[in-house]
Amino acid sequence: MVKYQILVLNNISSRGLARFPHERYTVSKYAEHPDAILVRSADLHAMPIPASVKAVGRAGAGTNNIPVAELSRRGVPVFNAPGANANAVKELVLAALLIGARNLVPALRFVAELPPHAVDFQARVEDGKRQFAGIELPNRTLGVIGLGAIGSLVAETAIKLGMKVIGFDPEITVDAAWRLHSGVRKAHSIEELLKQAEFVTLHVPLLPTTRHLLDASRLAVMKPGAVLLNFARDAVVDEAAVVQALREQRLRAYLCDFPSPQLAGVPNAIAFPHLGASTAEAEENCAVMVVDQVREFLENGNIVNAVNFPNVEMARESPWRVGVANANVPNMLAQISSTMAKAGLNIHNMINKSRGEMAYTLVDVDSPVEQSVIDAIAAIDGVLSVRAIPAQTK
Repeated sequence: MVKYQILVLNNISSRGLARFPHERYTVSKYAEHPDAILVRSADLHAMPIPASVKAVGRAGAGTNNIPVAELSRRGVPVFNAPGANANAVKELVLAALLIGARNLVPALRFVAELPPHAVDFQARVEDGKRQFAGIELPNRTLGVIGLGAIGSLVAETAIKLGMKVIGFDPEITVDAAWRLHSGVRKAHSIEELLKQAEFVTLHVPLLPTTRHLLDASRLAVMKPGAVLLNFARDAVVDEAAVVQALREQRLRAYLCDFPSPQLAGVPNAIAFPHLGASTAEAEENCAVMVVDQVREFLENGNIVNAVNFPNVEMARESPWRVGVANANVPNMLAQISSTMAKAGLNIHNMINKSRGEMAYTLVDVDSPVEQSVIDAIAAIDGVLSVRAIPAQTK
């Protein structure tokens, strides 16, 4: 029986790790030749990744701490857990909406600074509360940029609170579109959304195309006194431009999950300490999802929710399976199949899918695959990784 080694670099929920059967897996913080790495916030850019690694699993959604491009060149899928923490982030965004609307942070700060033994304590409370008068959410307009798992939940919750919701997401998937509440109006551009929304919330990944998505020019388009919420990634906004807008009181408030020295002491800049997925439920959900995905890849070669590979699933019909990661170039399938044919292997079933420059192939054959065949496939120009995936036997 094949026994896999899993290197764990952060505290991963025990409920998730328990899904690795102990008779088939060794899970450790000290694995020297791991088959897979599980990570939350550890920076994999700063460490050498062993050649033995066949997969990396991120118990969360973002993968900025993982060298995805390098691993793609090695033919290593990087799994994440999209949507597993969606409810946790949605609830934090809802809290931020209320904090921004009702000025709760400066109000709490005001109360905390009152001298507790002052004889006029209650008078000071009554006199001071006037400066924290807020607004109510019903009939206000929320703009949601990014309508994936989190953005769609935020939109639905806002509608239930009586808000009007306008959304923008040119990359929306079919599944996300089906999930989206019918009450969400569609904006044709970010500028159109910004001109209408009194609250704007961001739910996009950090990519070259989304870095500083809200810059000085777009902040200038926003309604005077709007509230900006960023629970996506810090760099999807131009922080210096946000600070300037706050100081000039063009923005009512900026609420985010990304503290920085630049925001410290800026009036109405409210930063939480990366609390988005910090609930017991979210940590468990993320761990369970990513462990199941890593297991399915190691044991059967199937790929679900890899950020750098296509989704590829094939029901297992043979004890002998080969998985091949390769560049998405012509004639690859023909070379793989002809190499197997020369070795006398009969292909029982095959599936191949591509995603951008990456392709992945699963092949079930009717007899054992010798190491010489694996080596021959690995020698094909454009093959990034290849492995035999034996069926688990007890």
